[in-house]
Amino acid sequence: MSEPRRGLSRLETSKDTLQVIVESGATHAGRIAVIVAGAVRDVTRELGEWATDVFEIGEAARRARADADDDLERRPPHG
Repeated sequence: MSEPRRGLSRLETSKDTLQVIVESGATHAGRIAVIVAGAVRDVTRELGEWATDVFEIGEAARRARADADDDLERRPPHG
């Protein structure tokens, strides 16, 4: 009777080993997914802030050109 018990023990040990490996893989995959999701979020935020900067710089340049044009129109003619 010890022989079937030994076989069951090996089968159960193999099952337990596989279970631990799968659980470990799932845990690490989950952690990696969180890291990747955080990186995507951070990159998206940075791109959005950069786009805001580009719009603000463009608007400031338009205002500066408009101010320069107004100054030229107000200046008395030479001569």
